[in-house]
Amino acid sequence: MEMTLKYGSGHVRFLLPDTAGVDVLNARSVPVVSDLGKALRTALDAPIAHPPLESMPAPKSVAIAVPDETRPTPLKRILPLLLDRIFAAYPALAPSAVTIVVGGGLHPEPDAAQLGRILPEDLRGCAVATHDAERSPVTSFGVTSRGTPVLINSVFSGAQLKIVVGQIDPHQFVGFTGGAKGAVIGLGAKALIQHNHGLMDLPGAQVGEAQTNPVRLDLNEAGELAGIDLAVNVVLNPAKEVVGLVAGRPAETMFQGAKIAAQVYGLAFDEPYDIVVASCGGTPKDICLYQAQKGLNMASLCAREGGKILLLAECAQGVGDDVYLDYVRRFSTPCEQLKEFKEAGFRMGAHKSFLFSRTLTRNEVVIKSELDAETLAQCHLVKGELQETLDRWLASLGPAARIAVLPSANTTYFYRADSGRS
Repeated sequence: MEMTLKYGSGHVRFLLPDTAGVDVLNARSVPVVSDLGKALRTALDAPIAHPPLESMPAPKSVAIAVPDETRPTPLKRILPLLLDRIFAAYPALAPSAVTIVVGGGLHPEPDAAQLGRILPEDLRGCAVATHDAERSPVTSFGVTSRGTPVLINSVFSGAQLKIVVGQIDPHQFVGFTGGAKGAVIGLGAKALIQHNHGLMDLPGAQVGEAQTNPVRLDLNEAGELAGIDLAVNVVLNPAKEVVGLVAGRPAETMFQGAKIAAQVYGLAFDEPYDIVVASCGGTPKDICLYQAQKGLNMASLCAREGGKILLLAECAQGVGDDVYLDYVRRFSTPCEQLKEFKEAGFRMGAHKSFLFSRTLTRNEVVIKSELDAETLAQCHLVKGELQETLDRWLASLGPAARIAVLPSANTTYFYRADSGRS
């Protein structure tokens, strides 16, 4: 049988024996939002746990946090509609009093070319600012109950009305993205991000879990302390079509949107697989190795211990994080890296190596990528061709091998059917 999976901006094809037991674990199909403008109007007419904009006092300034290009939020469609609604609600508000703040946490600060790819040409005269987690001025809003310093970009923090626009999808240790995360992490200082993400090894810090997830709850609390007023969140299907749009108080909006995301991306399986072929979902999910790790983690959820994972990740922008690369190069094996990380404690960048190593010490991993073999080897990864690797594995395992194919590994997540989750 011939199969096709996304790879960068294109596709790759491969063959599996017709006699093989193959399960394609694909995101569920749900209705697409046919009229985005109507969906946004409906959501803003009755926001979740929050009054409509029109019933709030007119602000003197507004800031809207939006993600960088690693999060495929349809900003070119949403922002003009949202800005029109804001100016209709507050006729005296000048465009110069509204700022779009683009942030990506510890990702490199977006340049003009990147901004052009994600923002609409007509921003109704509003200003645009970008965030750098290590250099941008930040404002302190205290410390969460879990000890996270709430340090948020000062351009955003200084506005009277704070709005965050983003996407809700599964996240390997936050549970789900969305809600306050786009401002708290997207526009947060390095110290904030590092402490919050340092909670990732606590019980409950897992994909698909929101209500009791310590990382997610810490983000929600930080958002409350920072006074983020409103979240506008979309849920996308693997084709990047909007299948859900929610708006309101950030925490409640995230919880509501997470139900839609779980309906699309939460998949049950009966028994773990011998071979997992996982596409990150194409660009931007496989734009760099740093992002592609998420697909490897999700794939490991349905692979048996000692099973084999073939990850498809083009990595057009390379490794994607110099801190991670400089750190992982220090170690000869994933086991050596895991030991050092647990002894020395959490550090951003290094944490990505830890997440890779958790899978690499449990499964055999081969990656099809445009990254060179030497760089991948420094990251403890083996470069391989898709068909050649599959043929070799199938020859060693025999016709009874159980195979899973994951078309959208960065966002789909997996749990045993007998686990009680849904």
